[in-house]
Amino acid sequence: MPWAATVRGAAGMAVPLGLAVAAGRPAEGVLAGLGAMFAGVNDRPAGRRTGAVQQAVPALAGALGLLLGAATGWWAVPLLGAVGVLCGAISVTGPVASAAAVQLMVLTVLGCGMPVPLPGWAKAACYLAGAAWLLLLRQLTTHPRPLHAERQAVAAVFDALADALDATGTDRAETARRRLTAALDRAGEQLRTDHRHTRALRTRLAAASALSEAGVALLRDARPLPARLATGPRRLAAAVRADRLPGPLPVPAAETPAAAAFDRAVLQAATAFGGTPDAPEPRQRARGRGLRRGLAGWVLGARPRRRPGAVPGVRPWGRAGRAYGARVGVCVAASAALALGLRTGHWYWLPVTAAFLVKPDLGPLFSRVVNRFAGTVAGVLLVAALGPALPDPWWPVAAVAATGALIPVAQRHFAAQTAVITVTVLAFVTTGGDHGAAAGRLTDTTLACVLVLLVGHLPGLADTRARVGQRAAHALRHTQRYLDHVLLTERQDRARPADDADAARRAELRRTAYRTLAQARAAAENAAAELRPGAPAEPDWLRLTVHAERLADAATAYAVARDHGTPAPAAPAAARTLTRTLAAAADALDHPGPVPAPPAAPAALPPELDGVATEVRRIRALSAV
Repeated sequence: MPWAATVRGAAGMAVPLGLAVAAGRPAEGVLAGLGAMFAGVNDRPAGRRTGAVQQAVPALAGALGLLLGAATGWWAVPLLGAVGVLCGAISVTGPVASAAAVQLMVLTVLGCGMPVPLPGWAKAACYLAGAAWLLLLRQLTTHPRPLHAERQAVAAVFDALADALDATGTDRAETARRRLTAALDRAGEQLRTDHRHTRALRTRLAAASALSEAGVALLRDARPLPARLATGPRRLAAAVRADRLPGPLPVPAAETPAAAAFDRAVLQAATAFGGTPDAPEPRQRARGRGLRRGLAGWVLGARPRRRPGAVPGVRPWGRAGRAYGARVGVCVAASAALALGLRTGHWYWLPVTAAFLVKPDLGPLFSRVVNRFAGTVAGVLLVAALGPALPDPWWPVAAVAATGALIPVAQRHFAAQTAVITVTVLAFVTTGGDHGAAAGRLTDTTLACVLVLLVGHLPGLADTRARVGQRAAHALRHTQRYLDHVLLTERQDRARPADDADAARRAELRRTAYRTLAQARAAAENAAAELRPGAPAEPDWLRLTVHAERLADAATAYAVARDHGTPAPAAPAAARTLTRTLAAAADALDHPGPVPAPPAAPAALPPELDGVATEVRRIRALSAV
């Protein structure tokens, strides 16, 4: 139960709305409450710096939407269509950009249609004041221990690895493996900036990543493992949380070569705890890097600087961005035109609903529509039942206090979140003087659901090859770079372990490959749950991403074994054929059409690479559909 976020949510909307009602300025209170509401939706577990960015950037985008929403009447339709195209396109670049996009879209609609007797700059100022109030509450109620959230995120990686080792050979193995990848991603996001106080935690995260790499060979065996193997990671997790040395670790026992390699990795990970905990990095090295390198990564999901030959990120105006943008723009513009055709007053609810429904990264469209309708019905019935029994004008303040406390919990299910937001919005509307809005909101939601189902499933707007293919191709290219490094980077003295630079480079490539593969899997799972009547045959996206993850696992296991001198090095010609085959598969996904297949890999591969070659061939066959 996120108690701190619950307290912040209760006070975030109720305090500004209550002060405004007491002062006789309900319009300003409603706008400030909206700012606090959206900031509460983005109030997720994170450190002080990361949490501030997660809430501040979308709030600024929402304020910009209120400034843009100056069009009236039918002029709002082309404006909302253009903003919808922009918002859908930038949603593909990262989670913070996605949150900013939805606030920009929704607040532009409200700026055009919400009857508030204030100039645009005053609306934006009130909105930002509400968001700033909740952000201040977050800073005041965050755990007082420095780097508490970051430390918990790093410890969660060790715990997730231990859980994956315990689950090996059971039906829980695949789920535990994905949780390990997600834990590594979350910890990386928490420590994305090179702040001087996080140097020790970054070192421990690197140790956790290297230990996870060593554990891949064990996870691929798919046989139950000795319980002692999970003891080391759990003790390292406890040491990270307590900010102390790990103490005694399990005695190594060389049951298998992979287990021996894992034991050595545990001991090497323990050395990351030998320095002064959280020692500040020298200022001359850390000055300014946090803002320059971190902010772009938080917002856009990519580093602002790229090495030569690096794979570009998913771009807003790539195939996925264009497909998302067209879907959002058409649905929002059509819903705005329908709303204006039905009535000229209070028409904004229908396009606002469409904007939330058609959001491309919130799950399959049909399930979102069903959950949105169910949640709206529940919220309307609750207000209709309790509203007449509560005293005016203070019942809306009490309602937003209760719903604000529920937002952090309700986010776990879209229907529950919709019900909570519906009650909140109806309380705001009542404060503004509209006491009979519940029935109209239900009608508008029904119309928006029907319209989005019809428009959102048009053939040109429901192309999963455009929406998922770019993600899959992006992930395969990063996997190819990782495979290149593993197969084609040979050290002169193979009896010596990899140096720090080589290990760091391989770890960075491995983490990027697994992260992009997880994103591709999420997109594939959404596509598999979409309604696709009469759609042409397409690759089995989910199966393709599963084989790509197995390929990354096989390459990691080979790299770990090669570090210990077990397999012979791969022949360069054979290795290049494997990586060219993977590149051809990525090209086939990104540019549909006949792509000539490269020749089959020659037989000059060590037996340890049989798994790699098998998965590459499977991926190439699936991408050729």
